[in-house]
Amino acid sequence: MRFRSFLAMVVVLLTGIPLALHATSPVRAAAPVAINPLYLASPASLSIDQVAAMQRQLLDWPQLNRYRADNARLAPPVAGESRVVFMGDSITDSWGRIKGSTFFPGKPYINRGISGQTTAQMVLRFRQDVIDLHPAVVVILAGTNDIAGNTGLATLPMIEDNVRSMTELAQASHIRVILASVLPTTDYPWQPGLQPAAKIHALNAWLRTYAASRGATYLDYYHALATPQGGMRARLSSDGVHPTPAGYAIMAPLAQQAIERVLAR
Repeated sequence: MRFRSFLAMVVVLLTGIPLALHATSPVRAAAPVAINPLYLASPASLSIDQVAAMQRQLLDWPQLNRYRADNARLAPPVAGESRVVFMGDSITDSWGRIKGSTFFPGKPYINRGISGQTTAQMVLRFRQDVIDLHPAVVVILAGTNDIAGNTGLATLPMIEDNVRSMTELAQASHIRVILASVLPTTDYPWQPGLQPAAKIHALNAWLRTYAASRGATYLDYYHALATPQGGMRARLSSDGVHPTPAGYAIMAPLAQQAIERVLAR
């Protein structure tokens, strides 16, 4: 009876919230599995593993447990070290973790991407996964999953508010901010038909203007990767959203140049 009651509660809580399936499999076992309630024919059709995954999402929506142990093991920056934290979603999460890609070898750079995340989730873990690590710089690459509707409808002003919150939190902690452009795409394989190209273009225009207004740095990945139609060039992405190693090879020097400009100020 208790199991059936819990199952019914989960379905009620998640009904109408279009959590999208991740476009790529989680790169680490700790990453939770996203379940779209639209695919749930009935509570009885759920496996024990699916119920457990849904329970984890309800209990740890921002996924604070993903990097909790890693953060605890991380030593403070040493004297003269310019630590950089990359905050983001699967595009950051996969960087250096998919075969053939590297993540700034030899640099004191820390990857804090989580597959499938939206800016709302990132705000909630920003103190733990960025501020408390005491970086000199944070690189924020976020927003595409908001446009995809991974945690429900998100308008551009809602995304902008979350980016403002992360920027203000960082700057209040004397962390310099790099706001990266959202990568180009014309469709999300896990949520087809949204035609996101125009929204991505508008969000990037706002990111550029907002960065200038806050004394932050705008990092333009978009134009190095995009086709004239607003998609990603074929060899640079396997699914139209996530970079291949060739895509990351283009992004890496752009990020490094932005970091060096920021640290030189």
